[in-house]
Formats: sequence, structure tokens, C-alpha cells
Amino acid sequence: MTVASSPPSRLPPRGVAGPRSASQVRGVREREGRGDGPLAALFIAPAVLGFLVFLLWPTLRGIYLSFTRFNLLTPAEWVGLDNYVRMVDDPIFWDSLSVTVEYVFINIGVQTVAALAVAVLLQRLTRSAVLRAVVLTPYLVSNVVAGIVWLWMLDTQLGIGNEILQGLGFGRVPFLADETWAIPTIALINVWRHVGYTALLLFAGLQAIPADMYEAAKVDGAGEWRMFWRITLPLLRPVLAVVLIMTVIGSFQVFDTVAVTTAGGPANATNVLQYYIYSSAFGRFQFGYASAMSVALLVVLSAITFVQYRLTRAGHTDLG
Repeated sequence: MTVASSPPSRLPPRGVAGPRSASQVRGVREREGRGDGPLAALFIAPAVLGFLVFLLWPTLRGIYLSFTRFNLLTPAEWVGLDNYVRMVDDPIFWDSLSVTVEYVFINIGVQTVAALAVAVLLQRLTRSAVLRAVVLTPYLVSNVVAGIVWLWMLDTQLGIGNEILQGLGFGRVPFLADETWAIPTIALINVWRHVGYTALLLFAGLQAIPADMYEAAKVDGAGEWRMFWRITLPLLRPVLAVVLIMTVIGSFQVFDTVAVTTAGGPANATNVLQYYIYSSAFGRFQFGYASAMSVALLVVLSAITFVQYRLTRAGHTDLG
């Protein structure tokens, strides 16, 4: 007598889940994602709170005050576009803007070239972490401290800088007391402080360039100078563009170095726009007019950033 064998069961073994459909998998992932939402919100809450309290609210408040006459002692009085009309007719405002532009050109030109040279040397000759720390050291010094130290070093009578010049047979130079020398000197002080940080940003961008491109170029007989122009600079363009945007915005906002070295002098030769805004607000208590100039600076920086971003194609890279 034969016993018919039963067909094998297609059910999964007990305790083992069967295959899930795509919709089931998607549902599980969505439920897991929702579980992480409160934790993610907790982590970003401090940054969002800081943005709202220290950036968004002061910006909106400043835009409102730019249409008012306000001096802290009386309630703000709405005056419409009067502050902007005054700004257009104010020769000191335009002089401050031109001084700021002069500073930006000197600072950005020298800093970018020097930082790019340092970054390339770090990448091509050595990758020592100690050397990178040494390059970054000036950036760890605050702007106020750096300004005071350089003010002492460049003092016309007692500064070590002029003592060295006199020892070499040159005359003493009033670096921070002369209308011609003041802005270039302040620009170079800030170049000294920021060039290491900018160089490390560019150095990080250089790490993304494949080494085999340099090896292939060497096989073809290309020298260091040719590789820099044909490989390094084109492939570094997106990082260099972002660095330029950051440094231009920072340069337009120069204030503390001017405040501790020249206080806008001599004869308004270093009266940059940020210092003029500060003196209008806290020196003459014209907060409405100072807010109008701040809004104008915001518009100028936004336009410059947009043009830089489009011209440099900062969002695109030549790396395949």
C-alpha cells in the first residue's frame, strides 16, 4: 500500500517572515523616518533659535528702523524714504563706500594670491599637520588683538617696524597716520591674519583633485607651472569661487581693525562703511539713518554675491 506524498508547503518556516512588497518596505522606512523626526528637530533647534533671534529678527528690525527717525530716547517716528534720500545726498557715505571698495580690492587681491600659493605649496611639497597648524596660527588671534599689536609695531616713533626701516637706511613711514598708507596697511594686517585660514580652505579643495591627473601630466612632460594652470586652477574653481564669495563679504564688513588702529582717520581716509554706520548709530544716535546704510550694504553684498556666483559657476565642477 503506497502513501501519497503531500506537496511541499510554500509557506515560510515558522518564525521567518516572508518577502515584503515594495509598498510594505516603503511604509516601514517612512515609519522609521518619522521616529527620527523629533530627535532631528531637537538637534537643529539651537541653530534655528540662534538664526531667528540673532539674524532674522535684527534684520527685519533694521529694515523697519531704516524708514524711521529713532534715537533711543524717543519712540521711532516713521519718515518713509527720507533716510535713503539723505544717504544718496551724503558725500561722506559715498566716500566711505569708495574707501571700503579700495580696501576690498587690496585685501582680496593679495589674500587670494598668497593663500593660493600657500595651499599649492602645502599640497605639492608637504602635508605636515604641524606646518598646517603653524599656517593657521594668526587666524586664532582676534582682530582687536592683532590690530593693537600691529599698531604698536608700526608706530612711527617707537614701532619695531620703523626701527628696522631706519636701521636699513630708509626713512620712517607713518603707516597708520598717513592718508596714502593707512588703508593698504590695514588691508595687509588683515591679510596676515586671514591668509592661513583661506589657504587651508583651498588646501582642502586641492585634496579632491585626483593625483593620477598630475602623474599623467608628468608623463606627458608637463612642468609644475603648466600643471597649475591646466589642472589645479580649473579643477579648484568651485572651491575658489566659494572662498572668494566668503572673503568679499567679510572684507566689506571690516570694522574692528579700523576701530582699534585709526578710528576712521586720518581725515576719514580709513572711514570704511561699517565704521561710518557704527559712528552714526552709537556716536550721533542716528539709528534710523544707520539702519538705512546697513540695508544699502545688505543690498550691495547680495548683488555682488549673486554676480560672483553666476560668473564663477560656483555650483558646477569640472571633475567628471
